[in-house]
Amino acid sequence: MATGAINVVRGSRSSVEELLHIYNHSESVALVVDGPEMFNRIAETFCSKAAMRFVILLWGEKSSMACKGVEGLPFFTYKEIIDLGRENRRSLFDSHAARQDFVYEAINSDDIATLVYTSGTTGNPKGVMLTHRNLLHQIKNLWDVVPAEVGDRFLSMLPPWHAYERSCEYFIFTCGIEQVYTTVRNLKDDLRHYQPNYVISVPLVYETLYSGIQKQISSSSPVRKLIALAFIRVSLTYMELKRIYEGKCLMRNQAQPSYLVSMLEWVWARFIATILWPVHLLAKKIVYGKIHSAIGISKAGVSGGGSFPLHVDKFFEAIGVKVQNGYGLTESSPVVAARRPTCNVLGSVGHPIRHTEFKIVDSETNEALPPGSKGIVKVRGPPVMKGYYKNPSATKQALDEDGWLSTGDIGWIAPHHSTGRSRHCGGVVVLEGRAKDTIVLSTGENIEPGELEEAALRSSLIQQIVVIGQDQRRLGAIIVPNREEVLLAAKELSIVEGNASDLNKEKMTSLLYKELRTWTSECSFQIGPILVVDEPFTIDSGLMTPTMKIRRDKVVAQFREQIDILYK
Repeated sequence: MATGAINVVRGSRSSVEELLHIYNHSESVALVVDGPEMFNRIAETFCSKAAMRFVILLWGEKSSMACKGVEGLPFFTYKEIIDLGRENRRSLFDSHAARQDFVYEAINSDDIATLVYTSGTTGNPKGVMLTHRNLLHQIKNLWDVVPAEVGDRFLSMLPPWHAYERSCEYFIFTCGIEQVYTTVRNLKDDLRHYQPNYVISVPLVYETLYSGIQKQISSSSPVRKLIALAFIRVSLTYMELKRIYEGKCLMRNQAQPSYLVSMLEWVWARFIATILWPVHLLAKKIVYGKIHSAIGISKAGVSGGGSFPLHVDKFFEAIGVKVQNGYGLTESSPVVAARRPTCNVLGSVGHPIRHTEFKIVDSETNEALPPGSKGIVKVRGPPVMKGYYKNPSATKQALDEDGWLSTGDIGWIAPHHSTGRSRHCGGVVVLEGRAKDTIVLSTGENIEPGELEEAALRSSLIQQIVVIGQDQRRLGAIIVPNREEVLLAAKELSIVEGNASDLNKEKMTSLLYKELRTWTSECSFQIGPILVVDEPFTIDSGLMTPTMKIRRDKVVAQFREQIDILYK
């Protein structure tokens, strides 16, 4: 990138066919691979179907690389590239003639820096053209969200090539921080061992931590469990009241609240919160301190790349772990909005970052809607991409003539109120799902599946869920159960014997259906038939994106036959 070359990034878990398509579509000229195993996996296909000038190996030995069909293709290790650069630099400075022949091409801010092919939850990947200006905007403006200081320790587990991780890394390294990389398997141990100040990750990581903490509480002795749950309930109420008197409760209503009612509400909330404050303080010492020592995150957890469940958001706020939710797309470099440390409004993705504009438009007329109105979210500003590489029709669909990027997300902007419980929420962005995730029943009703899925996932028996029902009379769901928890619940309810090691499909489906009805009872719509599947949705199976979002279309396609039988 420093030489003006454009890199085209992708994860090593991708299929050979996908990598070949991206290589040829992007007109790449060379390969940089992480190790010999990676190259050996793709060598035969690439050597016969792609034109390569050279290959750079980041780790491992060249001797371990497959040689068949690669005669005459130069291979370089990372060290050799560094040595070559050093030699060329030395010869350039030592020779006057070499300096005269040297041509220096300045990089323009609007030059393409990288092509990032979207993994997306639907459709084929498109090459997003991000410029140097796009990435520099992130570096210059993310400090408002994460005021990192020299020596702060960050922990991350996202792929380093992903737009979210990449922009965050570019920014945090300019602050002189220390970065720790981990994996899903090592997350718990690394949090305890490294005690990071910040964690930058996706909602699933915080959901996993939440589930782990809940499981730990559930497995405690009855007395400890009762005390912990009582403290958490008090803290949740205390924080709810605190949000009211601090003016950080979301409201869609544009009308200004009554000054008298606002004052009475403020006095009431402040009074009750004062009574609960000593109990909350005691809970911090007795219960939450142990949680903090286990997970670190002393300054903030930053979440992005997916919908952040409100119950998880409230839980971490109650135990004193600050989580700042943000929003962005690969097409916007990616961060365009985030909650600030000083204005962390739960349920929102915060205010737009500097120099970035938001507007909400009607999905049919494309007319701008007033604050509080729900519609399609559009974004404009320096982080927005140049377009999709060699795909003018897709670019035209996503970007209009005035530079507005259609995100495809449904949301609203909080109206400005001068008094009341929402007086400090004006201008924050609230998201309510993907427009293309909307399920349209045969009755004509439009349903956002996110609300139901978020409610269902609060159950410890449900590991993953995808709500289905397009063009059907009622909703259904595909569920991956948490087998250990299901068996435990079945024993407690005397559905199976205490020494049973498994549960048959019929009993499991019946138990999960009852559990689903319990947790989704307050939702606008109810789920009908359910399909219980054995294997979890994973990145390796192609049913999740690298940021661990479920690919709905792929899941529905994989279980199409079972879904048809389910509805029959």
